[in-house]
Amino acid sequence: MDRRPNILLITADDMNWDAVGAYGCPVPGTTPNIDRLAAEGVRFEHAHVTIAVCQPSRSAMMTGRYPHRSGGEGFFHLRHPGVPALPQLLRDGGYRVGILGKVGHSTPYGDFEWDLCRDQGDLGHGRAPALYGAGASELMAQAGAADQPFFLMLNSHDPHRPFYGNDKAEWYGEEAGPPAAVPSRAFAPDEVTAPGFLADLPEVRLEISEYYSSVRRCDDTVGAALAALRESGQADNTIVLFLSDNGMAFPFAKTNCYLNSTRTPWIVRWPGTINPGACDTEHFISGIDLMPTLLDAAGLPAPDGVDGASFLPVLRGESQSGRDLVFTQFHQTAGKRNYPMRCVQNRRFGYIFNPWSDGERVFRNESQAGRTMEAMRAAAAADETVAARVELFLHRVPEELYDFESDPDALCNRIDDAECADELDALRAALERWMEATGDPALEAFRNRESRESLDELVRQTAAELGGE
Repeated sequence: MDRRPNILLITADDMNWDAVGAYGCPVPGTTPNIDRLAAEGVRFEHAHVTIAVCQPSRSAMMTGRYPHRSGGEGFFHLRHPGVPALPQLLRDGGYRVGILGKVGHSTPYGDFEWDLCRDQGDLGHGRAPALYGAGASELMAQAGAADQPFFLMLNSHDPHRPFYGNDKAEWYGEEAGPPAAVPSRAFAPDEVTAPGFLADLPEVRLEISEYYSSVRRCDDTVGAALAALRESGQADNTIVLFLSDNGMAFPFAKTNCYLNSTRTPWIVRWPGTINPGACDTEHFISGIDLMPTLLDAAGLPAPDGVDGASFLPVLRGESQSGRDLVFTQFHQTAGKRNYPMRCVQNRRFGYIFNPWSDGERVFRNESQAGRTMEAMRAAAAADETVAARVELFLHRVPEELYDFESDPDALCNRIDDAECADELDALRAALERWMEATGDPALEAFRNRESRESLDELVRQTAAELGGE
């Protein structure tokens, strides 16, 4: 009998790290199932995705490589052929591999065929927990009958826009296929608070309440998946991981490099290996570490060229060196607009390099499509503080430095603060070493960051390489 562990990888779509109760969510009752999972495993306080947008984030997870190393910078399959991908390596190693939801965004190559595949249209627009549970049960039964370990990547489409309460009416009718589900609890505007990086306005709180209702429906999906695992009888030999692919789809979160962009609620349960209720406050882990860690747990070697490193020793309660920094980046939005960014964070500070920012280029992303940005633009006419936030979001500045320990919402840019000069120098040096080691095409622009011509050339090169604006 093959006793290698099964792997159940559950991802949320656009869920902020602090939407989870176990991570201190200010709104009670958002994630009872995820909280229960955290109580049964370990939660990581310094966990980050590699790039804060859907498909590139998932490509980094599936390849263990930084986007500029895998060719997975944008909304396309990997541009670099021959990069090994996690589901293929696990299948080659004897695993049955399945996926539920976000198939295009989570499959590195278009011609890869999963053993079981259900996409958004089969799953109530990716928002029907019971259908996720049924799909999970099907793969687990297939694997059990074949005496194979399984790898199931279960991807909720919640809480991605449109949110429950303002999503599409046709999603709830049988004529459009399996309908979306009503969350087990919906939140009202007076039950929520606006995040500190947004203006506290009525329309903002309304949209935040809709977002949290979608968070709860994602939690319902997690509950359905865990119930299917229990009923399969395989829970004791299954590693369960939960994380989000990036931060919430609001200004200053998704498609950026702030703390609320890349920090993710990362939970791992592994009966008999991980002590229940553990909290890791020491180690930084990143999306590029997912692939080598799961291969390590499955007893399979990581391929050459992987940038990430297995944190299996950390899961076993050991200390691991080299986990005191995280490097993140951004390249292109789903609308094919190019905004190159690079970031390095330690436990206190985060430094962001925005070579696209020239005072004239305007940042455009999905987050501006909802109620929040419209409300902030309207309020900016009479409120200087809101006006300054809108201006910063739209045009940014070439360099940003934040004390995320005291300012997690990135409200005070300390790039010119003499008290932070030593920290700034250290982070700039660390970023330059990383860029050089990984062959980052932004290295020359970073070294010549005082030259507007050099920064503009990087933007032109990015557009030529990736397409779009």
